[in-house]
Amino acid sequence: MGDTTGTRQLLLHGMGATGEVWLPWAPLLERHWAGRWLAPDLAGHGWSSPLPEYSFEALARRVVEGFGPVAERLGPRDRLVLLGHSLGGVVALALAARSRRLPVDAVVGLGIKAVWSPADLEKTSELAARPVTWFATRDEAARRYLRVSGLAGLFAPDHPVVEAGLRREDGRWRLAMDPAAFAVGEPRLPALLAAVDVPVLLARGEQDPMVTDAQLKELGVPVATLPGLGHNAHVEDPAAVLALLDAYL
Repeated sequence: MGDTTGTRQLLLHGMGATGEVWLPWAPLLERHWAGRWLAPDLAGHGWSSPLPEYSFEALARRVVEGFGPVAERLGPRDRLVLLGHSLGGVVALALAARSRRLPVDAVVGLGIKAVWSPADLEKTSELAARPVTWFATRDEAARRYLRVSGLAGLFAPDHPVVEAGLRREDGRWRLAMDPAAFAVGEPRLPALLAAVDVPVLLARGEQDPMVTDAQLKELGVPVATLPGLGHNAHVEDPAAVLALLDAYL
């Protein structure tokens, strides 16, 4: 968390990751941006307890429960900017809804999957129905975490970001994630955007296979494409993604 200057930045991770995925941002934020930043674990991820049932609204409520005391201290001239990746981007839109009455000034959603096929939804339902998988070794669990979170090839298995995504219990290892979180379903992006009356920017890595420029542009809000980057652009090039926030900070 950086020093406070009147602007807060809330960083929300994607499916399967934890708030620690933003850890590589810390030096960059300390050098180039003096505002306060928070990176919570979404419900059912990391150290955040699971939900009885997952929805974008329920995930947003859980964030508010943790962020509420901070929001109450925001003054009339303070600013709150939300940056969410993938699942976290949808949760950010839910947080910015007028009905929630949080003092949100802008939302940047990165790598949000905009179009879901029946096969996509069937796959997520299948993943949500699976019991927790246990592994005999940390290395096996780490490799699985990197696949599930989409971070394979971006972090070494012994990186602190990976450590945050694992739990050891009775000599066995598991992911620090409730599989039922996959059942959150398809985001209704037009409805979510219609409920937001602050600036929204939707961004994607040029090589992100999960969403296209054309799909995002159909939603009627500004779109930014980050050259040469993929779905996890915030990990691949933190500076490029942080620059998206310049206009709002």
